Amino acid sequence: MNKIAVIGAGGWGTALAILLAKRNREITLWGYEAGHVEKLRATRRNALYLPGVELPPNISPTNNAGALADADLILFVPPSKAMRSVAKNFAREKIASSAVLLSCTKGIEQGSGLRMSEVIEEFFPQNRVAVLSGPSHAEEVSRGMPTAVVLGCREEAIAQELQQVFSSGSFRAYTSDDVAGIELGGALKNVFAIAAGVSDGLGFGDNSKAALVTRSLAELMRLGVALGGRRETFQGLSGVGDLMVTCFSRHSRNRGVGERLGKGETLAQISASMAMVAEGVPTAKSALECARKHGVTAPIIEQVHAILFENKAPREALSELLRRELRPEED
Repeated sequence: MNKIAVIGAGGWGTALAILLAKRNREITLWGYEAGHVEKLRATRRNALYLPGVELPPNISPTNNAGALADADLILFVPPSKAMRSVAKNFAREKIASSAVLLSCTKGIEQGSGLRMSEVIEEFFPQNRVAVLSGPSHAEEVSRGMPTAVVLGCREEAIAQELQQVFSSGSFRAYTSDDVAGIELGGALKNVFAIAAGVSDGLGFGDNSKAALVTRSLAELMRLGVALGGRRETFQGLSGVGDLMVTCFSRHSRNRGVGERLGKGETLAQISASMAMVAEGVPTAKSALECARKHGVTAPIIEQVHAILFENKAPREALSELLRRELRPEED
């Protein structure tokens, strides 16, 4: 895997390109907008999505999809809402069937309920597809702060090869064959991070947030198992690990969206002021669809959806969670 390409020149895509470039590999970084790519080339900085971090000289920004044709490893890092169109467009290119495709996007497709790797597999049935997830903010990864993630692939040999590609002194990668669990943990935690941010915005205390995050984990595991993940996966990096960092971190866009909602801003106002996507917003819709389809009780997801899309007052939504019928903790 010497020739590596990254599709998506946002914050996370750029951070992964920087991480891989530090291993002295030539990295192609593809961006959708020609103007953005030109700025990357000229300034060697991604000021819009990852300010203050310089691109190593062995990263080549491009807007030419054909430049990825001979890559051995291709990272897919677009927003989840764009994954289908991006995969469809790149399927027209002559990408080698031997190339490994790695999904690094955390989301569930609305309507179909497909995970991101499943969307990629639709368009690249001949390629091996793997996933990467875990508590990994772009701001910290790009600056070499210690981070651990999990790589998922049904083929153990591919997972181990990817582990060697990504692991370094500051970035530790574990492996798993539970692709579904890894992706679901990474996607669902964004919805719960919005709820945690609402708690912050309303001025609730540590007791409130600890209870909310703990019950979020129970709900994540309940829905994640119903959708095909293994319970033990949600107790690891892509479950409780990613949930913690996203619910508590100052870098978390999803937590930040929730905090602003709790303070009285509307979703339209918040979205208009953000350059980057908060994946928990579209995932709230798809997660609720999945919960209803599989008959899974998901009260926190329901209330986040109501705040985002049904104009429900945040304080009323969290109060309604407390007024639910009393039950044993394990339910």
